[in-house]
Amino acid sequence: MALNTLHDLYVDELKDLYSAENQLVKALPKMAKAATAKALKDGFTKHLAETKQHVQRLKDIFKTLGVSPSGKTCKAMEGLIAEGQEVISEDMQPEVRDAALIAAAQRVEHYEMAGYGCVQTFAELMGHKTAAKILQKTLNEEGATDKKLTQAAKKLNVKAEAPPKRSAKAKKGTSKSVGSRILEAVGLE
Repeated sequence: MALNTLHDLYVDELKDLYSAENQLVKALPKMAKAATAKALKDGFTKHLAETKQHVQRLKDIFKTLGVSPSGKTCKAMEGLIAEGQEVISEDMQPEVRDAALIAAAQRVEHYEMAGYGCVQTFAELMGHKTAAKILQKTLNEEGATDKKLTQAAKKLNVKAEAPPKRSAKAKKGTSKSVGSRILEAVGLE
């Protein structure tokens, strides 16, 4: 589709957001499953319900425009979700994984806020008042989610900063000094 007018760009950007939100609907359950902190799991689950509302709102806007929402894949969201998937598959301490999941989720939120900010402005400039209000509502929700993630990070990242807890087995062999263990390891003790 040629982008010759602001309206063309508006529709193209809405399609990008529609693709992004649908990808996120599939990714959020995986993020919730990977999270260990209950508050983070619950936050991802709650945001999944919001994201489904965002998809419906976009469908409603497309309906008023008489345009199909399909036909575009958001490459940026694919990349952000791929990074989140890397976090899930990495071998990490649970608290560190939670911190990494928060960072990945905030990248997603910032991308969405940028997208919704643009289309809301386009809608306003073109006189699409109802769409502008809907898009502003979604933008506000994305911003609120980002703030909640920041608050969660302030609490959960403290746990990630602490040294990992050692099991009783790991502690058992620590009665010797480091020097003795080194000498023993190289066969001199």
